[in-house]
This record gives sequence, C-alpha cells and structure tokens, in this order.
Amino acid sequence: MRFTIRIDGAVAHITMHGEIDYDTLPTLRAAAAELPPEVAELVWDLHDARFMDVAGLHLLFEQPSPEGPARKTTVTNVAPQALRLLLLATEVNPALELAHLLPDTLPATLLDD
Repeated sequence: MRFTIRIDGAVAHITMHGEIDYDTLPTLRAAAAELPPEVAELVWDLHDARFMDVAGLHLLFEQPSPEGPARKTTVTNVAPQALRLLLLATEVNPALELAHLLPDTLPATLLDD
C-alpha cells in the first residue's frame, strides 16, 4: 500500500493505493497525524483502495485526539466493497455518523434504507 497527500489550503486529501488493513493502519494514522495544524478537513480518497477491512472502519470513524487539531473527516470515491462495509457497520451501530462521513458521495435515500 502506498498513499499520496495533497493539501489545498485548509483541506488535505489522502489518496490510498492498495489495501486498507491492520498492516497499513499505523502508516495511515501517522500520515493523518503529521498533517499541518491549519488543515481543518481531511478527505480520504478511496478511489484506488482495492480492499478495506475493519481497520478501515477504525481509521474513518475514530475520534480525533484531544491533543490534535479538530478536523472534519470525509471520504470520496468509495468503491463498492468499502461502501458495503461502511453500510453494514452503520446498520450494526447506528451511532456511527455515515451521513457526515459521506456527505456528497451517496444519495440520502440510500442512507435511509
């Protein structure tokens, strides 16, 4: 797995290339933690993420560290396998904020099912 980071003003885009699993989770967390403090939004681009397991859920839904800056987290370009996992996770645990994570990626009617 590799990733690229692009920062546009206060928005950072991290694009993953490969799998998101427990082997890659520490590297991705470190990349997010090392973003400049002025980054107010983190967008995880899953376009080239071929596979995501429960480690991806931890990455996307984890609460920010109280020591770090508050950042809005969203995802974009969610592949069908990752989307299915996200939908199943929120079905099992409705407290997960999928609508906030995917604000412009899914039609609201899909989230209501």
